[in-house]
Amino acid sequence: MDLTKKSPENVEYMIDQIKQKLRMANVGAIKPNHFDSEMYEELKDIYEMVDRKDRFSPSEMQAIVEELGQLRRKQ
Repeated sequence: MDLTKKSPENVEYMIDQIKQKLRMANVGAIKPNHFDSEMYEELKDIYEMVDRKDRFSPSEMQAIVEELGQLRRKQ
């Protein structure tokens, strides 16, 4: 998958991978359609950081979820 290209499919892939890696209980809280292309690079940075790590402390998980919340498109 070429994540250098901004696309809805890539956003969906990265969000799904982040949720899987963090083992999020409330997976419905973060959906790919909550993010737009303006925040793509920031989302990609979070994805790459999450992808590199095997384990996360509760405070790291909370910080990641909060950061994702900041990137969400304002409805």
